[in-house]
Amino acid sequence: MSLHEINQGIHKHKRPNRKGRGIGSGQGKTAGRGHKGQFARSGWKGLSIFQGGGSPLVRRVPKRGFTNAGALIVGEINVGDLEELFDAGADITPDALQTAGILKKRFDVLKVLGDGELTKKLTVSAHRFSASAKQKIEKAGGTATILPGRANVEQKKKAKKAAAAAK
Repeated sequence: MSLHEINQGIHKHKRPNRKGRGIGSGQGKTAGRGHKGQFARSGWKGLSIFQGGGSPLVRRVPKRGFTNAGALIVGEINVGDLEELFDAGADITPDALQTAGILKKRFDVLKVLGDGELTKKLTVSAHRFSASAKQKIEKAGGTATILPGRANVEQKKKAKKAAAAAK
């Protein structure tokens, strides 16, 4: 294939296939619907899971478990990664990690884990720290600041009660 052959046979404005316009058109008489049956009837709309009248695979396969739509998505980074990626004295925040492209996926909460060694003095701000990660950051002379996370329903109810009691 050559470069000039790429778009050959591609028509921008392809004519629609006019069904039911006589036997000479190739789509006449039954208009591509075959003879009789539910597919030949007007108004029949098939579901995307339709499998010829049998019970579809989607319905045959057992459903198990539960997906919590309200669950927090936790982004993780190890202390060893911070050692490699940042210079001494750096200020590390969730926003800084995302803008640098280190954590590419979306997350609600950032957790720093303790895998690896840390020798640089870093200021790390995250929503959660493992005990070993916090210990390693403070041992290296840095600080581990806990950021407030997204409030859950119970916390919102308590805040609402406290506001009502203050009035």
